[in-house]
Amino acid sequence: MSIKVIGAGFPRTGTNSLKKSLELIGYGKAYHFKELLNNPDSLHYWTTLRDTKDTDWDALYDGYQSSVDFPCFPWYQEHLNKYPDAKVILSTRAFEGWYESVKKTIYVAGPKTTLQGIKLKIRLLTDSRLRKVMKCRMFVKHYLWKVLFQGRFDDKEFVRTIWEAHHKEVKAFVPKEQLLIYDLNEGWAPLCNFLGVDLPSEPLPHLNKKEDFHAMMQSLLSGSKV
Repeated sequence: MSIKVIGAGFPRTGTNSLKKSLELIGYGKAYHFKELLNNPDSLHYWTTLRDTKDTDWDALYDGYQSSVDFPCFPWYQEHLNKYPDAKVILSTRAFEGWYESVKKTIYVAGPKTTLQGIKLKIRLLTDSRLRKVMKCRMFVKHYLWKVLFQGRFDDKEFVRTIWEAHHKEVKAFVPKEQLLIYDLNEGWAPLCNFLGVDLPSEPLPHLNKKEDFHAMMQSLLSGSKV
């Protein structure tokens, strides 16, 4: 199935809400990092894309019409090369709020106590699916903290330069008529006008707040789907 919408925004810019919004306005299933966690056997499609700049797109996106969040955003250019008629959404928000959100969620995700760490290690010995899920988690952690932010996420002003450079790169690479720079606080109108669909009657969803994220991580570490 051909991808119609490509998400180029960083995690914690409302990507889970964007996923749900796209599904509500008729774009079928939207791929998000949660899809990878729920189907960890598909990790090889992403590592192949990382290593070769290509993958088995049809198998990866079977049943999907859009892709947002990680692992899509680092390879949004490869996505647009594969799906040249797709529209690109650069989800964004105020940098200060985004940075604090990341620091309190995905940057510190994982066991919080020694006992929790021990319990997780014991479960990993016997739970093959959880081991695959943790490989997916390591995939995102390595890319974000080691590659994208170069081991310097605690340096706020350095991170700001990466944030601004990414925005500049997306705007330079994507044809203007195919790009929406979108803050979910703007509501339905910019998104629906960009995609040429009617405004829904229901409110735009706001998902994956800080408390939702931590509940999701507890579910993930318990071995459940998210």
